[in-house]
Amino acid sequence: MSMPTAHVYEVRPRKDKRGVDLISDALPFGRLWYGERNAISNAIGYAQHCSRSHDAVIRVYDEAGNVIETHEHKGDFKEP
Repeated sequence: MSMPTAHVYEVRPRKDKRGVDLISDALPFGRLWYGERNAISNAIGYAQHCSRSHDAVIRVYDEAGNVIETHEHKGDFKEP
C-alpha cells in the first residue's frame, strides 16, 4: 500500500507585478491569478481549501525565486 503524497502549491509573484499566481498540478487548470490586495493570503487559503482531504505543502516565493514562507496543511478527511 502506498502512502498518499502531499499536494504541492506554489505562490509566485507575477512578472507583470500584478498580483501572484497560485500554481499546482492539483489545480484543474494548473494556475490561478490573484490580483487583489490580500492576494498571497487568499491564494494560501484557497490552496488549503482545495487540499482539505489531502496533506499539502504551500510555498510562497519572492521575486528572486527564493522561498520566503512555507505552510504545511494536514488534510482533515482520512481513510481508516
